Amino acid sequence: MIIAQEKRKTNIAEFILYMWQVEDLIRASEFDLGRVDDIVIRKFDLPPETLGEIRTWYANLITLMAEEKLVERGHMSFLNKLIRELTDLHLRLIQSPEENKYQQIYRAAHSNVKSFMEKSPETYSSEIEACLTGLYGYLMLRLKQTDISRETKEAMTSFSNLLAALSTRFREVEEGSKKLP
Repeated sequence: MIIAQEKRKTNIAEFILYMWQVEDLIRASEFDLGRVDDIVIRKFDLPPETLGEIRTWYANLITLMAEEKLVERGHMSFLNKLIRELTDLHLRLIQSPEENKYQQIYRAAHSNVKSFMEKSPETYSSEIEACLTGLYGYLMLRLKQTDISRETKEAMTSFSNLLAALSTRFREVEEGSKKLP
């Protein structure tokens, strides 16, 4: 909860990836709050009231995922909505005459994104969803200490650069320091 709140404020792409990890943790715990408590919550050295807030947060997520029938796969609807918002902003940025730097970052990533989408058995709603999925898979491979090719690392760096630039713009728009193009 604490990490999610901070990531939500600072980097929307990292927030989404973090929440996907939380979804997988809930699935691995078989939607059992007691198991989540053992695996995660009790590891925090925090005051009891804060631990209670974290427990409530996980309980609410477990309920939401169950209601949305996300037992085996899929993402919570509010995360899918954020991806749609990011995609909308991305499309505006790549068409805006004032966004040359963003467009340069996008061009650097585009062939990698296209290749990833063509090779993947999944169908993605957008290039942004594909980038997020690619980075999440990359994170899982790194956690498993799997050998990763230089080409894949380079592609993931381009995804990361694109999502970082997009997340910065998203935050600026949310804070009101920049207007939507």
